[in-house]
Amino acid sequence: MRNFVRGGSGLVAMLIVGAGCAALVACSSGGGRHAAAKVELPLMGDQTPRNYSGLHNVVAYHPDVFSGGVPEGAEGFETLAAMGIRTVISVDGAAPDLAEAQKHGLRYIHLPIGYNGFEDARGDELARATRDSLGDGLVYIHCHHGKHRSAGAAAAVAVAMGWMTPEQAVVRMKVSGTAPAYKGLYACAAEASVMSAAELDAVKPDFPEVCKPEGIVDLMVRLDVAMENMKEVEAAGWTPPAHHPDLVPVAEAGKVADLLRMLHEDRGAVAKREGFAAKIDESHAPAQRLEDMLAANSTDVAALSAEFKKVNSACKSCHTAHRD
Repeated sequence: MRNFVRGGSGLVAMLIVGAGCAALVACSSGGGRHAAAKVELPLMGDQTPRNYSGLHNVVAYHPDVFSGGVPEGAEGFETLAAMGIRTVISVDGAAPDLAEAQKHGLRYIHLPIGYNGFEDARGDELARATRDSLGDGLVYIHCHHGKHRSAGAAAAVAVAMGWMTPEQAVVRMKVSGTAPAYKGLYACAAEASVMSAAELDAVKPDFPEVCKPEGIVDLMVRLDVAMENMKEVEAAGWTPPAHHPDLVPVAEAGKVADLLRMLHEDRGAVAKREGFAAKIDESHAPAQRLEDMLAANSTDVAALSAEFKKVNSACKSCHTAHRD
């Protein structure tokens, strides 16, 4: 992996939009399509993330650039519009909700990155996309939870733009809650340097609204969603959650088991990663037992949670070996 490191030395001061501008556009309604109440913006001095309606783990990396979790439905996009956000940059693997964003006058840019960091080319794109987007208003960078990938991306951008030193960017990632295990993401900030205006201008600005994930990336995105649903089912005592009644426990368990099986059968992924198949098998066995127990209408909550814990543990072990 090549970390995001550039040799430019020129600060792009003209591109830094001041905090006063941020305060003014906080009253914006996202292009005038929706009347949104003013939302207090996160501050650079915050030492803990802020949570809003439909928007979580939000941290400022510049007075006008924020990192956080995926906008949750209409509420999340309404909050973004009320903050004065005009451009949303997703570094998550899942496809953005373009329809909901457009309803609130927001533009999407989709530049996915991995948990093990990203290469120079993607870092350059993130920096230029952020720079150019600031001409329209505030920018929100998100992944799924807003703790790891979006923090790494925002930190690297902050260094590239001359807003932070690498050391300051790493500290800011810790405010977002980036886990120490994601060494590649920390390296992208720690080893970054300022990009010159010429270097930024040389990056092609034709950024996509959505990048459709393929192969193992697509499977992992779907598995992540299924695992999140399973956590909600477990929290509800292995019954459909009251706030999400469409989640059928056995169906979600089946999705997890099926996706793990599909990952095992992805010969390309298996061939490229020594020990990957064994790690997937380690996850699949308890996942299959969990599905079978739920299919048999088991009410043994402790036993169900024990199997799910094994799936989680095996997944984390696999991430450490093959993703982080």
